[in-house]
Amino acid sequence: MRMDDYRESEHVEDRRGNRSAGTGGLRLGGGRMGLGTIVIALVASYFLGLNPLTVLNLLSGGGLPAIEQQAPEIRRTPANDETTRFVSRVLASTEDTWNEAFQQMGQRYQEPKLVLFSGMTPTACGTGQSAMGPFYCPADQKVYIDLAFFNELKSRFKAPGEFAQAYVIAHEVGHHVQNLLGIADQVHKTQQRVSKRDANALSVRMELQADCLAGVWGKRTDTMKQVLEPGDLEAALTAASAIGDDRLQQQAQGRIVPESFTHGSSEQRMRWFRRGFDSGDFNQCNTFKAARL
Repeated sequence: MRMDDYRESEHVEDRRGNRSAGTGGLRLGGGRMGLGTIVIALVASYFLGLNPLTVLNLLSGGGLPAIEQQAPEIRRTPANDETTRFVSRVLASTEDTWNEAFQQMGQRYQEPKLVLFSGMTPTACGTGQSAMGPFYCPADQKVYIDLAFFNELKSRFKAPGEFAQAYVIAHEVGHHVQNLLGIADQVHKTQQRVSKRDANALSVRMELQADCLAGVWGKRTDTMKQVLEPGDLEAALTAASAIGDDRLQQQAQGRIVPESFTHGSSEQRMRWFRRGFDSGDFNQCNTFKAARL
């Protein structure tokens, strides 16, 4: 992926090396919990379909979670950190893509921030942890990522390549687009009124739309800057396939439970990314009206 000539975004916060954000455990219900307990809670939340913070609070014996947070120290990106420079350029490319797209819709795009962290970090949505993988917090309009995830993407998920890494960021920025357009709020309100199974189905549609939006970004960025090289598209599709619910469930529990899907199957994730990429059209990403996912 040719990004060397692309500008770097001004909206990157580097919290790596900030001790208050990455060490010491998590305080819930008045007691500090270690990383071992956090890992147990994350595993339990995956299989039980519960919020990880809820499980942590139950393990601590507390009432409503009281999350101890400290303001992170923001430091400049090291000049020799090539991965950081790369993700900063990817973020800049999403800014260009969605600024243009929102202008075409007669709206103004509010650029999100990308937060780099190690281990743990405070967010407006609770304490973020590396084990959660990359995520978007609508409450502070920030994308969070521990860059160690890229190593996992390559080794565990067998999805190497810069475009695979860029797809991950573009997917989370897709959630930001959904947030700005009011889609996320509508989905969350509906999820509170329906069954767990129907709420999961809505989550799948939302995640597949974010995949499609990532495809739109990929197409438009390549059209503007010719950034893609042979094999890049296949790398992104491999990444989308690797993190499908069916594949992750098979690896984790040896069986597949479709009604518990929250992100979509490998085939669905690849197909919706490809739909966005082939069209470059935001209007092709309405998963909520699609008869077939």
